[in-house]
Amino acid sequence: MSLSERVERALTSIDEPGAAERRVVDDLLSALERGEVRAAERDTSGAWRAVPWVKEGILLGFRLGTLVDMSVGDTTALAGPSGNAGLRFFDKDTYPVRHLQLSDGIRVVPGGSSIRRGAFVARGVVCMPPMYINVGAYVGAGTMIDSHALVGSCAQVGEQVHISAAAQIGGVLEPVNASPVVIEDNVIVGGNCGIYEGTVVREGAVVAAGVVLTRGTPVFDLVRETVYRGDAENPLEIPAGAVVVPGARRVSSDWGSGEGVSLQTPVIVKYRDDKTDAATALETWLR
Repeated sequence: MSLSERVERALTSIDEPGAAERRVVDDLLSALERGEVRAAERDTSGAWRAVPWVKEGILLGFRLGTLVDMSVGDTTALAGPSGNAGLRFFDKDTYPVRHLQLSDGIRVVPGGSSIRRGAFVARGVVCMPPMYINVGAYVGAGTMIDSHALVGSCAQVGEQVHISAAAQIGGVLEPVNASPVVIEDNVIVGGNCGIYEGTVVREGAVVAAGVVLTRGTPVFDLVRETVYRGDAENPLEIPAGAVVVPGARRVSSDWGSGEGVSLQTPVIVKYRDDKTDAATALETWLR
């Protein structure tokens, strides 16, 4: 029986869950960590789609889990000059943090970062503190997750990506068929960016600091003189190689226009050129 069939069967037994259902969830999370299954996949046309049975299995794990004490260190001690007192954590026992080994080839700089069970993190990934990678996420080889950055549940991040400090890559667990957040290979996501449900950033794009992208965000392309929008059926797609910066557009109402009111609007000002690629090459070298 395939893993997907086992998950579907476990979902029908949720009224009387037992050890067998927990084993299914454990096997699913292990497969996610190995990269054998993913919460979203790219089809032959290049479109990204959620994999509902994977997300249903992750949600099943939350329903089966029991709240337990996951505290670290001596939680009865007071923090002294060395700050050695324990830290208190309480979460579902099905979703502890991953315990990596040196052989995993993942660089985790000390200082409060966590990778949750069920996340795939490839060799060569750099995790700067504090950052967080949630369940179902996929992070490709050579990517850097900078300080205070989040890779949300089931988000898909490609290879050689830079997620800059305080950037938020949103997670989407429910509904299970909702469009994933996807950052393809060789993308740079600037500091304090927010990229949320229903957004796909295609290969090699640069999203400048402070840009916020959602399915409902119109993005104005000054180079190709067009506007990109998502809708109920399709994600917002940032074209490959696009350089996106924060912008603004005046509101259309007479009163708002008269008052000088503008709305934040991301703008594509150019596509990657030799100068942009040189900056990217320097970033790769510095790692």
